[in-house]
Amino acid sequence: MHTLVLLRHGESTWNQENRFSGWTDVPLSEKGKEEAKEAGQLLLKENFSFDIVYTSVLKRAIQTMELALKEMHSSPPIKYSWRLNERHYGALQGMNKSEMAQKFGEAQVKIWRRSYAIRPPSLKKSDPRHPMHDSLYKNVPRSLLPSSECLKDTYTRFLPYWKEEIAPSIKKGKRVLIVAHGNSLRALVKYLDKVSDRKIVELNIPTGIPLVYELDNSLKPLRHYYLGDPKKVKAAMEKVEAQGKAKKQHS
Repeated sequence: MHTLVLLRHGESTWNQENRFSGWTDVPLSEKGKEEAKEAGQLLLKENFSFDIVYTSVLKRAIQTMELALKEMHSSPPIKYSWRLNERHYGALQGMNKSEMAQKFGEAQVKIWRRSYAIRPPSLKKSDPRHPMHDSLYKNVPRSLLPSSECLKDTYTRFLPYWKEEIAPSIKKGKRVLIVAHGNSLRALVKYLDKVSDRKIVELNIPTGIPLVYELDNSLKPLRHYYLGDPKKVKAAMEKVEAQGKAKKQHS
């Protein structure tokens, strides 16, 4: 049996401000830093240790990883990949979600946020927010850099990295931690659990709570569970479930 741990980054400053973040490189809020530390404390308490960690190139995921590992007194090798980034929200990035709902209509914004295969409006390549202007992606072929993404696009870019890099590490017996984002982790959960296109839009992953997968030798899930106090986990799940239902009504 293999054990894989997924960790969604803690609350960011733009989560706090109700803004679309996507690939914008915003830091953790103070609450997010505490969530990251608590995740590390939980992992230490439950005797988890890791041989390698994979994370995105965005600082909110990197900060979460660093704070969690510090609490664990651990310093395993780390691999960074843009393929683990959050979904790119196109021209919505940086915009306040409520203001966009007022401008375009709540129903339309919910479709952009929640539909599996419908992208938000794209960024123009001349827009300074486009990743082709960001030095973080100087080594990524421009043809691969998105102007906007739906969850299907995120799934498509994540899967090659899983198959070529992460899965082989797990099969070699390495204990793996992935610290990433709500949508990139949903893409992996969709793949592992064979979640349908329709069902995946209802699934939310809470921030800062380690999600443990136990996998067989073929990397098929045997079971998965969240770490921590059951009441706290339940409250976090109910919160994201309520958010998901509210969004789904307009999808």
